[in-house]
Amino acid sequence: MTEPALPAGWSGTVALVLASSTGGVGQHVRSVARGLVAGGATVLVCGPAATEEQFDFTGVGARFEPVEIPASPTPADARAVLALRRLLAAARVDVVHAHGLRAGLVAVLARPAAPLIVTWHNAVLAGGLRGGVSRLVERVVARGVRVALGASADLVHRAAEVGAADARLAPVAAPTLPPPRRRPAAVRAEFGVRPDQPLILSVGRLHPQKRYDVLIDAAARWRTRTPPPVVVIAGSGPAYLPLAARTSAARAPVTLLGHRTDVADLLAGADLAVVTSDWEARQLFAQEALRAGVPLVATAVGGLPDLVGDAATLVPAGDVDAVDAAVRVLLDDPAARAELGRRGAERAATWPTEADTVGTLAALYAELTGNPGGPAAAPGSDAPRTGHR
Repeated sequence: MTEPALPAGWSGTVALVLASSTGGVGQHVRSVARGLVAGGATVLVCGPAATEEQFDFTGVGARFEPVEIPASPTPADARAVLALRRLLAAARVDVVHAHGLRAGLVAVLARPAAPLIVTWHNAVLAGGLRGGVSRLVERVVARGVRVALGASADLVHRAAEVGAADARLAPVAAPTLPPPRRRPAAVRAEFGVRPDQPLILSVGRLHPQKRYDVLIDAAARWRTRTPPPVVVIAGSGPAYLPLAARTSAARAPVTLLGHRTDVADLLAGADLAVVTSDWEARQLFAQEALRAGVPLVATAVGGLPDLVGDAATLVPAGDVDAVDAAVRVLLDDPAARAELGRRGAERAATWPTEADTVGTLAALYAELTGNPGGPAAAPGSDAPRTGHR
C-alpha cells in the first residue's frame, strides 16, 4: 500500500478504538493510523490482540494496547471498559475515536475526559432480542458521543435519529491495493480457468449479511452455460461451513478461498465482480473492483448506489433471479463488460482518497481540541450533516 501524501496535520494524541475485526474496519483503522502518524500525530490503537496480529498497527507507527472487545456483547465488556478507562487516563489523549458500535459502547462506558467520536460502519440488521439490544446500544452510543460519523448517508441519518447531537458524513476510502504481482493467466491457472472461461470474483467476510447464499444459488444455474464460469469467494468468517455445505448440495461452480492477501492479483484475473450483500456502506471490495476497472454487479443497498452511480449494474438484495440475469447479460456481452469497467474506473477517480479521509478526520480533531496544528479545511468539510453542535 502507498502512504497517503499529507501536509503537516493535526499534531495531538488520538486513541483509535476497535472491536474484533478481520476486514474493513481493521483496514480502515490501519489506514487512518498510518496517515495521522505521517501528518505528525501520536496514535494509540486499542483493540483485541488479534487485530494487531492481522493489521500490524505498530508497523505504521502507532502504539498498540490490547483491549479485548469481542464482536458481540458479553460479560467481559466490563473488563474491557475498565481496561480502556485506565489506558486513556494514562495516555492523556486529546481525542478518542471509536470505530463501530461495539467499540463505541465500550468507549462511552469508559467515560473518557477527551472528546469522543464514534464512526458508524454498519447498520443494525438483526431482528428479535439481538436486534433490540443492538438498537439500544445505538441510542446509548449516539447520546454519549461528541460527534457521530457515518460511513454512508443512511448511517448519518440513523445516528441523528437515535439521538446524536452532531452527526456527519465521513466516507471511508478503501486502502490502495499494491500492484498485482502475478499475471492474469497465472491467477486463472491457479483455479483451473481455461482461456475461454469467465472468472467471477467476490471478496468479503463470510457472514450472513454478505448473502453469499444468493451468489451460490445463482452460480448453480450457470453450471449449464458453455463454458461454465468459475466463481471464487475470498474471505473467512462464521458462515464458512454452511456456505460450503450449500455449495456442495447445489453442485455450484464456487470455490471458497478463505482469507487472501492477493486481492489485487485476483482482480487482475477476474472478468466480473459481484457483491450480494443485504447492506453495505462503502464496501471496500466494491471500491477495489471499480478502481481496477473490473465490471461490477452489486445490490442496491445502503451506500452502494451513491458510491457506484451508473458505473455498476445494481440489483435488488436477496434476489437470485436478478443476480443470475445481470451476470448472464454481462457474460454474453464483452463490449458491455468493457464499457462498465471503463465507467467504473472513471467513477473511482472521483472518490475521496485515503489522504482525503485522514485530512477530514485531522480537521475534526483540530476542531474539537482547538489544536492549531490541524488543517484549516479538509476535503469533505462541506459534506452534509444533521443535528447540531
